[in-house]
Amino acid sequence: MKVVVIDDDPTGSQTVHSCPLLLRWDVETLRQGLRHPSPLLFLLADTRALTPGAAAERNRSIAAALDQALQQEGLARDQVILVSRGDSTLRGHGVLEPVVLEECFGPFDATFHVPAFLEGGRTTVNGVHLLHGEPVHTTPFAQDRLFGFSSSDLACWLEEKSDGAIAAASVQRISGRDLDAACAAGLPLLIDRLRCLHGNASVVVDAERQEQLTALAAAVRTLQGEKRFLFRSAASMVKALADPGPPPLDPEGLAALRRQDPGGKPLPGLVMVGSHVPLADQQLELLLAAPGCHGVELPVPRIARVLEGPTPDLLLADLEQVWLQQLQALLDQGLTPVLLTSRGELRCASEREGRRLSCALAELMGRLAASLAPDLGYLISKGGITTQMLLTHGLGLEAVQLEGQLLPGLSLVRPLEGAFRGLPILTFPGNLGDPGTLQDAWQRMQAG
Repeated sequence: MKVVVIDDDPTGSQTVHSCPLLLRWDVETLRQGLRHPSPLLFLLADTRALTPGAAAERNRSIAAALDQALQQEGLARDQVILVSRGDSTLRGHGVLEPVVLEECFGPFDATFHVPAFLEGGRTTVNGVHLLHGEPVHTTPFAQDRLFGFSSSDLACWLEEKSDGAIAAASVQRISGRDLDAACAAGLPLLIDRLRCLHGNASVVVDAERQEQLTALAAAVRTLQGEKRFLFRSAASMVKALADPGPPPLDPEGLAALRRQDPGGKPLPGLVMVGSHVPLADQQLELLLAAPGCHGVELPVPRIARVLEGPTPDLLLADLEQVWLQQLQALLDQGLTPVLLTSRGELRCASEREGRRLSCALAELMGRLAASLAPDLGYLISKGGITTQMLLTHGLGLEAVQLEGQLLPGLSLVRPLEGAFRGLPILTFPGNLGDPGTLQDAWQRMQAG
């Protein structure tokens, strides 16, 4: 059995290790991924950065390629557990993507919605999704410009996000009590309940402890070949389904992957911060206050004006050279450059324009980082779109190997081939940690 995860940004592998993360999904690349000995295969689809129509089309193309790859490897659909990995604070195309996958990779007996990310303080209790004990609709994440929502009750959230196509009253729930019973001696009862699901039922799953999700995963595996289930989940459910075991490297071992020059001297690092959620602002402020760090700010309003002008490529290229020289000067002084976008969120004329600007900023940051990467010991990239663009457009990678987590939820990946082979890249979600987590991660990588 292979757990295949279509990840809507590059951070959903934050509970597992020792598996490939693919940045392309042509049939041959998928076949290689299916042959990998890991029980997990991640496809970094970056759909959260896309419009609904583009996100739907990308899911369709991935499903079609996956179907071909399975056939050529002599595997059937029911030998794969498919996970649509989404944000644990409920941002993203959380209803659209499972609907599309049901259409082109189904039929499924049920779609389980499991947004709990226990390592990050996201739990679901009595069908209500919480962030550190507070209903998630009361947090800044619910005010997201593109993916805002008004309810933390997941059944109501499904009705809201589906424009009524999924009625809240029709949503089934697997409670914490059900899962606690399965953890004891009641697993057969849970298996029987899952066996009765049909017609792509929408099911909301409570979770406060990893053992509860492990019990659900055990019931799902028992029914493999008999029932087909789809998951829209955060990272904790992925860990339960794949059961990767203990990681080969502890946090100190991961930090020790920092590259060195031929003489054995640790190479410098670079931090990138594209995320603009309030938590990212707090983390950035503390990092920049640390001795040894110095910021280089990309002024978003100015860049937006350049992009709207008559010769954006020429003007932006000139600006890039200025910023690159600033970054290199800091490295030459033995400092850690912090490449950041100016804070606040620029209001654009339309959603499409906003997405275009976000992607252009992320591509710009990726290009700047790639210019410096051959002489870097490590990279820290904060923000999903920022990280995706760094990996794909900046570094031009086709796949990376997931090594493990430096801190809870912070995955360290490395290219295994090409010009950037061995470069440790810490993928840092915008919504994760406390105000000191970014500084902590930098200090650990600096210590090597």
